[in-house]
Amino acid sequence: MINILFAAVHESWKDYERPLRSAFAAAGIDANLSTDYPASEVDYIIYAPNSEVQDFSVFPKLKAVMNLWAGVENVIGNETLKVPLCRMVDPGLSEGMVEWVTGHVLRHHLGMDRHILGQDGVWRAGAAALARHKAVGILGLGTLGQACARALRALHFNVHGWSRTEKHIADVTCHFGSDGLRACLSGSDHLVVLLPLTDQTRDILNAERLAWLPKGASIINAGRGSLIDDEALLAALDSAHLSQATLDVFRTEPLPPEHPFWANPRVTVTPHIAAETRPDTASEVIAENIRRGENGEPLLHVVDRSAGY
Repeated sequence: MINILFAAVHESWKDYERPLRSAFAAAGIDANLSTDYPASEVDYIIYAPNSEVQDFSVFPKLKAVMNLWAGVENVIGNETLKVPLCRMVDPGLSEGMVEWVTGHVLRHHLGMDRHILGQDGVWRAGAAALARHKAVGILGLGTLGQACARALRALHFNVHGWSRTEKHIADVTCHFGSDGLRACLSGSDHLVVLLPLTDQTRDILNAERLAWLPKGASIINAGRGSLIDDEALLAALDSAHLSQATLDVFRTEPLPPEHPFWANPRVTVTPHIAAETRPDTASEVIAENIRRGENGEPLLHVVDRSAGY
């Protein structure tokens, strides 16, 4: 019998208990699943970084930690965590991110705001260019970035992508390294930001790099708020170098009411809803990883702590 501790905020338990038990049964895992086990008996932890569990040294039998979130920046710095940490790569989360990103890229590309918000009796003629004549850049070519790239290519956008390490994706122009970052930004009419937050990516879009974007470009950030310098972004919008920004993530969440993003007509704020972990599909991912761990197979989605993701 495997003892599995569910360590997340209390409200999450009611959403996850049934899907997890079903997924464990389907995977043939004989598990004790609880929110309250003696630390000495725990084999695996299903974990959210905002849970009360912060000291992993009290779990002598712990084999691995299964993160419920896609982001791991709030976990990897924990020096008491010595066992493998697996980030959440959830098919439901990926689908949600593709839908959100694609929807907002199309919104900016088609200029929908001027028609949706401009119901003032003014006939604003003029269709948008075809997608095949516009380029979308994607910063971050992991699971989510690649899924969004494929969806946007299917709509005939020219898709460019950048990652810290070299990637090869069919029908996508891939860049990497410092020179590649400038090439990606300078060729992007719309920029989608999906990078993880690490020491190397914090404030990666500062004033200098925002200026590399073509005049009139738009930004869509569903990665992390600290990837973009807030003041530099506002300055680029106010000068009309950038046309619009749709932001789903922020340095402080919820975004404080007094933050200038709320009042800027070129900024759309969404409340961190681009994608979220779905209990049913996430439970299947967790069950498969624990099955692998118990059968001596390699775990999926293990975090490289030196890289930060």
